[in-house]
Amino acid sequence: MYTYRYPDMPHHRRDAYSCGSKTKKSKTTTTTHAKYPDDKNDVCTQAAVVREVGDAHALKVENDYPTPQMKPGQVIVKNEYAGVNFIDTYHRKGLYPRDLPFVGGQEGGGTVAAVSDEAANEGIRVGDHVAYSVFGSYAQYTAVPAAKLLPVPEGVGLDVATSCVVQGLTAHYLTTSAHAGLIRPGEWCLIHGVGGGTCQWAAQMAKLRGFKVIGTCSKGKADVASALGCDELIVLDEVPGASYEDYESADIVTRVMEVTDGKGCKAVIDGIGKSTVDISINSLAHRGIFISFGNASGAVPAFPVLRLIGKSAYVTRPKLLDYTVDRAELVSRADEVFGWLKEGKLNVSVDRAFPLDQAAEGHIYLEAGKSKGKVLYKID
Repeated sequence: MYTYRYPDMPHHRRDAYSCGSKTKKSKTTTTTHAKYPDDKNDVCTQAAVVREVGDAHALKVENDYPTPQMKPGQVIVKNEYAGVNFIDTYHRKGLYPRDLPFVGGQEGGGTVAAVSDEAANEGIRVGDHVAYSVFGSYAQYTAVPAAKLLPVPEGVGLDVATSCVVQGLTAHYLTTSAHAGLIRPGEWCLIHGVGGGTCQWAAQMAKLRGFKVIGTCSKGKADVASALGCDELIVLDEVPGASYEDYESADIVTRVMEVTDGKGCKAVIDGIGKSTVDISINSLAHRGIFISFGNASGAVPAFPVLRLIGKSAYVTRPKLLDYTVDRAELVSRADEVFGWLKEGKLNVSVDRAFPLDQAAEGHIYLEAGKSKGKVLYKID
């Protein structure tokens, strides 16, 4: 059984949040809990739901969505924020299929509203400030397994903590593990799109790991990107009518080779996808690794493995779940990220917080490439 740790954080207590008119006692809880509506007939939750896959308007806000029922080992979180991530758009479009209908999102932060006996035995209490990553965060309430909860330390805001759970932990595994040790301190790392969310984190973490960093960004995000500490910043024009980088507006590979004295980069972190796959592969050093983790410009097209033979290069397509395989790994990564935040070593930019009833607008904003940091939903 894991130990639930609250580093440097006393238990917070808040007034109970009431979504229903009565306080009812769940069969799975005997511990003190907030006025959480746990009757199966009590329907009062607002949620952003996908019933048919499609564009951003397939994400529709429903004000009478059934409240989640707490199971043994779970808690109910009253969400204050939900993170908006590109993977959410892939689910909405059906690129990464999910069973329909579903509540969008997989990143949230808020206050514990109800606790099962099993969770209480781990030290979790009503009123605790937590962040998590499970499906269904685009809602007022989410049922979360206790093993998935991350305690939010004092000094870290819930908006920043929520931003950390997917983007922060993704950047952490990209810069600490996904490269398989093929890059060492003092060697070069190319990171695309450092003006956006995840790669703002990644650029800073790569520097904390001792790597030399080349970042790419659009002119509209150069002010944000220039504050990240990159050793070299390649600023690109924007695609006409959009906020995305135009990766044909500069000869990135030539510039990379100039900066690295012709050696190339031992690791390339690429969340852009279709527009950058050739640039990424051609920018690699001998025995370097191409880390492809996103599809912001479209899915990465298939390419023959023989393309890698010239540099004996590596390629990987990682995902966060495989780098947080158990409670120990999840907490270890989160502890390091939260520690950096508290020490002021990471500067996290929360760009926009849309109200949940503007769920579609949040996806449109993210997919248009406008974000200069984290995009959130603020949930009442």
